[in-house]
Amino acid sequence: MARFLYNILHIYLISIFLVTFACKVYVTHAEKKVQGMFVFGCSVVDNGNNNDKSVKGNYLPYGIDFPRGPTGRFSNGKNVADLIADHLSISRIPSFLSLKSNGSQNLNDSTIENGVNFASGASGIQEETSVKMGITSLKHQIKNFKKVVLPQLEDQAGNGRRNILGDYLFMIAAGNNDYTYYHTLHQDIIWDPLVFAAKLVSNYFVQFQSLYKLGARKFLVMSVYPVGCNPVITKKKGECLKGLNEAVDLFYEQLLLMVMQSKQDMPDADFCVVNSAKIILDIIKSPKAAGFKNVDTPCCDTMVEGTCKRGGRTCPNRKEYVFFDGLHLTEAASDVLASKAYYSDENSEIYPDNLQTLIHSK
Repeated sequence: MARFLYNILHIYLISIFLVTFACKVYVTHAEKKVQGMFVFGCSVVDNGNNNDKSVKGNYLPYGIDFPRGPTGRFSNGKNVADLIADHLSISRIPSFLSLKSNGSQNLNDSTIENGVNFASGASGIQEETSVKMGITSLKHQIKNFKKVVLPQLEDQAGNGRRNILGDYLFMIAAGNNDYTYYHTLHQDIIWDPLVFAAKLVSNYFVQFQSLYKLGARKFLVMSVYPVGCNPVITKKKGECLKGLNEAVDLFYEQLLLMVMQSKQDMPDADFCVVNSAKIILDIIKSPKAAGFKNVDTPCCDTMVEGTCKRGGRTCPNRKEYVFFDGLHLTEAASDVLASKAYYSDENSEIYPDNLQTLIHSK
């Protein structure tokens, strides 16, 4: 009898082991759905590409909560691209600037298999937005990817792989500065927000097509934030600029139309479009529900243009603030955005599917 019970227990333990092992294999397989991530866009995802430019965030208090201190991220800690990478179990993604050797076009020996971040703070979809600030535009970021990184990535993969980019996620967050600059520089001009949005998205689509032709198939698109609620703008009137946020909503609508129509030109591309403006505005309207207390003032002492003063003071309770400076979110607010992108099943927040669904769809 004892021997019989021993055998039953032995079989039970082996079964538990096999089930656990199978689960681990499944999880590992799921994680391998995305080999890495390439990031393009503006300061909301920049991780240090502007450190050699005038518009940069490589000084305290930026990075005060980041493990390695100030890196060039316009946040107290991680930005939304870092947090998306965490959801995908992708280890640190280097900035393009950090990989270049003494300004040459030859990359250092650092691995690029996990992806590369090309995003540049103050850049825009329109070339003129970036040119005004001497910043690397979205178009030029993609050019850097095509001319410098992609050839080396293909060399690392070997000749046996036809399209290695199908295993990567392409995250793009652009348009914030196009709206901010247009509002700031053209306040005395009557503009048609729908025409402006259509023009931006038309230019945007060209960049998506460029990446698609190179082999990109999985796209995570962060729509424009509610820039009308940025503290650098609201400090003058004490409230969000409704007209500017409504213009941003039109951009999102045009973006959805672009994705719907893209099936003709990019038939096997998969998109996850995040309605960043709605998600952030929901936090601002109901902060307690999301764990926040301050939704309209920066956590750090800011300069006129909205960035943190070098070595300036910061709030002690950063997890309770939505904005770290006058333009950018805290890590806590970005974490809400990243989690929504990955998990949300609300059509008003994500279109057509969340990121988790996208990466497991094929």
